[in-house]
Amino acid sequence: MGLLFFFLALSLREQKYSGMNRIPKVDLNQYINGDAAAKKQFVADLGKAFTEIGFVALKGHLLSTSLQENLYKQIKAFFDLPYETKKKYEIPGIGGQRGYTSFGKETAKGRTIADLKEFWHFGQYVVNNPALEAAYPKNVWVEELPEFNAIGKETYQQLEATAAYVLEALADFLQLPTDYFNPYIKNGNSILRPIHYPPITVEPKDAVRAAAHGDINLITLLMGAQGAGLQVLNKQNEWIDALAAPDELMINVGDMLSRLTNNKLKSTIHRVVNPPREEWGNSRFSIPFFMHPISEMPLNCLSNCVDKDHPKGFEDTTAGAYLEERLIELGLKKKD
Repeated sequence: MGLLFFFLALSLREQKYSGMNRIPKVDLNQYINGDAAAKKQFVADLGKAFTEIGFVALKGHLLSTSLQENLYKQIKAFFDLPYETKKKYEIPGIGGQRGYTSFGKETAKGRTIADLKEFWHFGQYVVNNPALEAAYPKNVWVEELPEFNAIGKETYQQLEATAAYVLEALADFLQLPTDYFNPYIKNGNSILRPIHYPPITVEPKDAVRAAAHGDINLITLLMGAQGAGLQVLNKQNEWIDALAAPDELMINVGDMLSRLTNNKLKSTIHRVVNPPREEWGNSRFSIPFFMHPISEMPLNCLSNCVDKDHPKGFEDTTAGAYLEERLIELGLKKKD
């Protein structure tokens, strides 16, 4: 009996350990099309994942396989363009919020060495709000690739719709009205960022493809990146691999949502590490969608997330003020 108990305890400990080293999985169909019990379970599972590790792999999203394939074709074609051609789409004075950002421009918070990447930004397609349309930088159109912008726009809107469902479920988990986030994310300042990590040609001097960082926004939706490298720092201070299956999106909590919930939902530190030397000659592509609210959204800690065991941990601010602060820290904007 003692030996049986020992092996049972060992098995349970291994299961617990392995759970700490895997990204939880959920299926959005359970929330969109399920009955009341299925929706309740989805909300609980999503909330648990975001409370414990801040990441989840999501099936059942609104992106079709063909749309993903077409987008990857377009972004590869763009990043294959000559540098002089790409450079003309790098717009000064807007902090990289639209168009092209060339290699070596972005630096993670607290770092002095730039990440090994170049990227593009698609921004919001404002509907029925002339003031916001005037306030946001305009999307940049690529003359050399006729389908680039149309496919980028369709992807942006499908990911935005997927993110809205996820935030509805999180509102339920936080015991807020289901539509709590809706007025803040409508015409929000969200960004779709196709990233190219070029082949590594010389020994990096303490530089990595993306240094350890937390995201700025509410939530991030990452299409299945083409190539391993994304790692997440778990509660045990261990780096674990996070690679979405082809039919999954990897979703994580951003700093804005963490502030709003007084760190009840975790904005987890993550990074993209350099590949083994034998794979230095390969490019890596990744396409995150950063779900941002409108600038006026208050990020004051929710009252139901503050108590004597969890005192208020953040000063009051707005999404716009916080974004400005972080863009300066990343080196994408200069302080006035």
